[in-house]
Amino acid sequence: MYDIVVADARAPRDGRFIEKLGNYNPNTNPATIKLDTDRALYWVMTGAQPTETARSILSRKGVMLRKHLQVGVNKGAITQEEADKRFAAWLKDKEAREQAQLDKLAKEQAEADKARLAAESKVNEARAAEILKKQSEMLAAEKAAEEAAASEEAEAPADDAAAEAPAEESVAEEAPAIEAKEKAPAAEAEEPAAETPAAEAEAPAAEAKEEAPAAEAEEAAEAKEEAKEETPAEEESTKEEEKKAE
Repeated sequence: MYDIVVADARAPRDGRFIEKLGNYNPNTNPATIKLDTDRALYWVMTGAQPTETARSILSRKGVMLRKHLQVGVNKGAITQEEADKRFAAWLKDKEAREQAQLDKLAKEQAEADKARLAAESKVNEARAAEILKKQSEMLAAEKAAEEAAASEEAEAPADDAAAEAPAEESVAEEAPAIEAKEKAPAAEAEEPAAETPAAEAEAPAAEAKEEAPAAEAEEAAEAKEEAKEETPAEEESTKEEEKKAE
């Protein structure tokens, strides 16, 4: 925002000033101007020389037009009533043009806001639709997973029963073979068991046979020894008998 002041031409830009006439804000659309037009006309009629920016502001507020009309009145070219009438017509037309410009700007702003809101609503709708789609997909996936888990759980007992049935059949089929195998070694075990006593019986018989010759040999040896012992006795008795007979 800038101040509109009357200052000495020899004073610095932001130095001392004589009078403040108003202010100017170019940041708004259109620019905002607050000006005391009567005091501005006084200083212009007195001989103050406005800068280019100040002249543009004074022209927009009609100060330069009023100066021109007042010069014509001072010269007698037109009357004061005519000058006031012309200025009022110009001011009315300028206000109408400014109002039309303001309405146009407001309409454009409203259309821009409406378009922005429509775009935002479209974006929000698209986002909501995408979120809803993702949620529906997630629900469908969860439902499918639950159905798959349920079907797997339902199929699992059937598979287990089917697996157990062949297993039982295989066990039933293998059981006789195992029993047969077990019986076969048992029979084999029984046969050696039956043979074992016979062998054992034969073994003592053999031992008895072996022991019998040994006993006979021992008896023969004893008989020989006895015979040897008896033979000298008999010989001695025979010799004594012979001596006596002589």
